[in-house]
Amino acid sequence: MEYSITTKEYDDLRTLLYDECGISLGEHKQSLVVSRLTKRLRALDLDGFGAYYEHIRQDRSGEEFVRMMDLLSTNKTDFFREPKHFEFLRHRILPTVESRKSIRIWSSACSTGEEPYTIAITLHEAVKDPSLWNFQVLASDISTRVLAHAAQGLYAEERVQEIPGEIIKRHFLRGRGDSAGLVKVKPHLSSIIKFRRLNLMDDRFPIKAPLDLIFCRNVMIYFDRPTQERLVHKFYQHLKPGGHLFIGHSESLQWVSHGFTTIAPTIYCKPL
Repeated sequence: MEYSITTKEYDDLRTLLYDECGISLGEHKQSLVVSRLTKRLRALDLDGFGAYYEHIRQDRSGEEFVRMMDLLSTNKTDFFREPKHFEFLRHRILPTVESRKSIRIWSSACSTGEEPYTIAITLHEAVKDPSLWNFQVLASDISTRVLAHAAQGLYAEERVQEIPGEIIKRHFLRGRGDSAGLVKVKPHLSSIIKFRRLNLMDDRFPIKAPLDLIFCRNVMIYFDRPTQERLVHKFYQHLKPGGHLFIGHSESLQWVSHGFTTIAPTIYCKPL
């Protein structure tokens, strides 16, 4: 069965996405929506996008909405993506907390986990004795599907092929037998990361203590300017004075009102 989408059906789905998770679909993305959701409509044996919209609204578990969001957004991530951020963490941020040997970091859109595990690797590689430190990494996402993947810490070998071999040996286990071709992060990494489902559109975040660093990379490209501004303000409130915010290389706060000091085009600091 071939599907098409009416203007009303498209607007209904756009509004739902925006209201629930801040994603702002453009006015002319109908073909993308049809191409990415057609297989799902067929799997559910629905006769059109109007029926799919009603199906999502009637799903009290919220799982179908998350599935739709996953299909419409891009969960593209890699280990050590945008490496200058991890170099900045190692050489500029960690020395400032050396005296207290404690750091709290939030990976706010962690997807399948490569970002928080890269953070954990960077922390362990940067200090002489990690056992003397209190590393805390919160890794969150709105998608339960990608969070489940992230929490497993299990990846195909090709996902880590760009990482130096000695780092892989220190921080990953290689699969054997039925698990050949896979790697799994070692417990010393996973033990410092807490995975949690969190919607960045929530009025309040369940974060009690102030943070040293927030990663929010390649997320705000999906948001309109008012949504970006509200989110950046919430990040500002959760950072310690002197704390940092990292955003994606394709993003900028240039047109957003905020209180941060710009360190680099994608690195911002809350003034002391």
